Amino acid sequence: MIVVTGATGTVGSKVVVGLRERGETVRALVRDTGAPAPAEWDTGVERVAADFTDPGSLEAALAGADTVYLLVAVHPEMATHERNVIDAAVRTGRRPRIVLHAAAGIEQRPEGVRFIGAHISGLDHLKASGLPWTVIAPNGFHQNFLGTAPTVKAGSLALPGGDGAVSYVDARDVAAAAVAVLATDGHEGAVYTLTGPAALTHAELAEQLASVAGRPVVHTALTPEQALDGLLAMGWEAWRAEGMVELYGLYAAGLASAVTSDVEKLTGRRPRPFAEFAAEHADAFRA
Repeated sequence: MIVVTGATGTVGSKVVVGLRERGETVRALVRDTGAPAPAEWDTGVERVAADFTDPGSLEAALAGADTVYLLVAVHPEMATHERNVIDAAVRTGRRPRIVLHAAAGIEQRPEGVRFIGAHISGLDHLKASGLPWTVIAPNGFHQNFLGTAPTVKAGSLALPGGDGAVSYVDARDVAAAAVAVLATDGHEGAVYTLTGPAALTHAELAEQLASVAGRPVVHTALTPEQALDGLLAMGWEAWRAEGMVELYGLYAAGLASAVTSDVEKLTGRRPRPFAEFAAEHADAFRA
């Protein structure tokens, strides 16, 4: 049986569907089993309520698991949440394989990027646990740009990524790669960095968005201070806003530009380019 945490999120929900399509037995961790399940899930998905802060609920949810997809939400306690799941898996006594969903750059262990730092802490704890493990480490998602749609419609893409190129990846390709790792053997101790087929600057991304928006889209490289002020003005909590600015600092430094073949290696097909994603969502970006 494969247990999926973060099962209703952007990637997790697609992982559940992909595993079921392969005939796998899936248990999905959710906050509330009384809430409606995602429409694309079939009735064979077992839903169980668990809380990352409640070790007892995690241990019960992981009982009988052979493999666990460990995906936690961005949160000030995300490192603790990952450790709690790992510890609960140890207590089951079954030695399930843990597939940790981390972030590109985890192997380089950059300092000063709290989101990646939390995953580094989780991976260190996982290695020390003695459980078999694999890491999938995706770069930023194409889907994140849907959040910029209101400003793109107005002809602007303003981000603090400087001139750095980023090999953004489609969340659907991340989910497909995760399914391949979860459903097959031979991945123990591997770290798969999942990227799109090319690294593009945000100015180049603005040009591709302009081609589907039907109007010019001007890229503006915000300073970290401008970006932080903007996110706080939008109502973001300080911890998350500061973490996002740290991540874009990594992008600006060119440290997220590596392109790998890991998506194709795992799924058998090349990852979707950003232009394809933008064309699929043209209505969202068109004024």
